[in-house]
Amino acid sequence: MQMEKGSLSIESENMFPIIKKWLYSDHDIFVRELVSNGCDAITKLKKLEVMGEYDFPEDYKASIQVEVSPEHKTLSFTDTGIGMTEAEVKEYINQVAFSGATDFLEKYKDKTNEDQIIGHFGLGFYSAFMVADKVTIDTLSWQKDAVPVHWESEGGINFEMSDGDKKEVGTKITLYLSEDSVEFANEYRIKEIIEKYCSFMPVNIYLSKEGAEQEYETIDAADIREDDVVVEKFTEEAKTEEKENENGEKETVEISPAKEKAKINKRPVSLSDTTPLWMKHPNECTDEEYKSFYRKVFNDYKEPLFWIHLNMDYPFNLKGILYFPKVNTQYDNLEGVIKLYNNQVFIADNIKEVIPEFLMLLKGVIDCPDLPLNVSRSALQNDGFVKKISDYITKKVADKLSGMYKVDRENYEKYWDDISPFIKFGCLKDQKFQEKMKDFIIFKNLDDKFITLPEYVENVKGNDEEQPEVVDAEDVAKEEAGEETETKEEEPTTVYYVTDVQQQSQYINLFREQGMDALILAHTIDQPFITQLEQSEDVKVHFQRIDSDISDSMKEEGDEETLKKQTETLSDVFKKALGKDQLEVQVQNLKNENISSMITLSEETRRMQDMMKMYSAGGMGMDMSMFGGGETLILNANNALVKYILEHTEGEHVDMFCKQLYDLAMLANKPLPAEEMTDFVARSNEIMLLLTQE
Repeated sequence: MQMEKGSLSIESENMFPIIKKWLYSDHDIFVRELVSNGCDAITKLKKLEVMGEYDFPEDYKASIQVEVSPEHKTLSFTDTGIGMTEAEVKEYINQVAFSGATDFLEKYKDKTNEDQIIGHFGLGFYSAFMVADKVTIDTLSWQKDAVPVHWESEGGINFEMSDGDKKEVGTKITLYLSEDSVEFANEYRIKEIIEKYCSFMPVNIYLSKEGAEQEYETIDAADIREDDVVVEKFTEEAKTEEKENENGEKETVEISPAKEKAKINKRPVSLSDTTPLWMKHPNECTDEEYKSFYRKVFNDYKEPLFWIHLNMDYPFNLKGILYFPKVNTQYDNLEGVIKLYNNQVFIADNIKEVIPEFLMLLKGVIDCPDLPLNVSRSALQNDGFVKKISDYITKKVADKLSGMYKVDRENYEKYWDDISPFIKFGCLKDQKFQEKMKDFIIFKNLDDKFITLPEYVENVKGNDEEQPEVVDAEDVAKEEAGEETETKEEEPTTVYYVTDVQQQSQYINLFREQGMDALILAHTIDQPFITQLEQSEDVKVHFQRIDSDISDSMKEEGDEETLKKQTETLSDVFKKALGKDQLEVQVQNLKNENISSMITLSEETRRMQDMMKMYSAGGMGMDMSMFGGGETLILNANNALVKYILEHTEGEHVDMFCKQLYDLAMLANKPLPAEEMTDFVARSNEIMLLLTQE
């Protein structure tokens, strides 16, 4: 076979169904594309005017008019932009994927800024055929002596083109909707779509309904504008009110003077905010404007805690506002929204390539004209540039938070309960963010004061220095003999913490009595976060919940043999009374005589149980009963009730007292199951009844 060279041939009837069905993931996106094309047409015309190649008519207004007709099942988009000649229609419309924007930028590359042009690919127009059986174009070019053009196509394959009758410069695109797309002839549906994709486009967008009744509004006559259609003028009578004067007499007082009014045709209201807040310089924005923008965009009645205004021109163009919202729920239920824009055109929510995962818990908008979008402008192309944008956003957030810690510590602490889930999640998910924030993580202690982890460790070591030093006899002997001793690795400092202040109040009181401190870690995110801290090389720590063990400082010295015998005795009594053969019982001499019983659960066991619960909640179908137990019942030998049981092991009510002591200990550790709680209440009533019979 002879070598053959040539060009691939692509037939439009084969290619077009693919464009219609697969290019755009959402059918409503055609609104965005057609409005974007209109914006581009207006932007081009403005540039020509600035360059002195075109003069605007006196009454020129840059706008896009969207009109729905439920009766005729049509939808039209009319712009006051550059328009097209017959040759341009052939070039930009009849040649699929040939971009008029690209051609315009090339022609005027020395005189214009391409960043202000939205479209680049030339496929947006064809999105109309996803919902329309027939599409028409009526256009008139800006060029002198241009002839209006009419173009129409059914199905997007074949077309007809002829002279048109459009009188004003610009383009009107009319969609004759297919039967399964007539929803788009509903003005409320189109309004919803425009507000979704086009709320912040740089051109005013107006929506109307064909044949709708004229609406009116009343204004002060002094406020009449040249473009207002005045129906009538009238005088609004003065408003009066009967009041009592100084003499106690009633008199009629004018509270509002007579006013000249005018009834006019209702002024159209643009659906687009052409100068969104993020496009302004931060110095130009007030706190109230930031809050108002937040309420408008996210429909959140709660004010945000604070915000970060992103404003970068180099090495890439990026603007935006990130809000830290007020949250009242646990981390698992948090859901933020980061809206991504490209030249004020909405692209999507929460695009993970641009927005670091942990920041998706926030609310905000980001506009980056430099985003490498795919042809449909609905997703990002894989580009290392995107990672740079993500890194920049992470850095700006970390800088804002660290700066607040350094110069506004009071507010930083005030916001901490709300912002800590974001920060901790960020540390778990992003190493660079963790490195930047590690010195600015704070914790609330038992006195409701905020301290850092190094400060806590320093306090613990300070207390330890006050205790007599315990030395290893073997090491002393080696030193005296001149032998080298092994360098022992520094033991991690135990950091005690609380997860539920109310539930663990008994343990907290014990800590306070001994002058000990603990950190409050009540959020779901805290458990994986402390695991990360334990693996850090900066501060060697081991976290331990205050109910995981009884500290030696809480116990009195006692005879070990006596405690051993008491433990054996009470272990048998409680196991029998409770019917728990596997129950572990320990007797200790606690300094606080009022405490009768406590439950401890080793930190390792409890973390394992929590992890298994998480997996079970995730639908893994694990039998949680196999991870239960592991608790140790601590009985206080100094408590009168425990002494009574020791002395009356065969007493009439000993079984009931054992059950009560066990349940009391469990209640201070975690809520009782429903059945056990019912038994506890009934038993408490029985004990009180016994007291009345004495």
